[in-house]
Amino acid sequence: MRAAGLRVTAPRQAVLGVLGESPHSTAEAVASAVRARLGSVSTQAVYDVLAACVDAGLVRRIEPAGSAARYETRTGDNHHHVVCRSCGATADVDCVVDERPCLTPSDASGFVVDEAEVVFWGTCPTCTAAGVGNRESRRAVRGAVAVLHESHHHV
Repeated sequence: MRAAGLRVTAPRQAVLGVLGESPHSTAEAVASAVRARLGSVSTQAVYDVLAACVDAGLVRRIEPAGSAARYETRTGDNHHHVVCRSCGATADVDCVVDERPCLTPSDASGFVVDEAEVVFWGTCPTCTAAGVGNRESRRAVRGAVAVLHESHHHV
């Protein structure tokens, strides 16, 4: 934390500890785990710590469409994610080894691209085994994601 320009505090240590043990956690889940460790810590304090850690490059915020923002301590390596449409379980997916084809868009419109974010969607093994995530629910989620995606581009 000091190397990133942040003071070392108990809430910051607790947030980083929680994310180290439970990557891809929501802010609410982090707040609950931090309170279990430290006692009384406000949700706003946890949001403030998360924001400071994201700004300092210690934490990455990911925002899968239709899902709450999630946080992780794995930063700076251009990895991607796979998300379960049924339960929201999230896992890391490494970029192609020694290549970053996802960093070479067909037309960058003059932008200097330094990061790409790819989210793969599917059904996790637990939900598949339980028969959750049928075709209709997947279609409904895809439709909601498409609407969200379109509305984002027309803002």
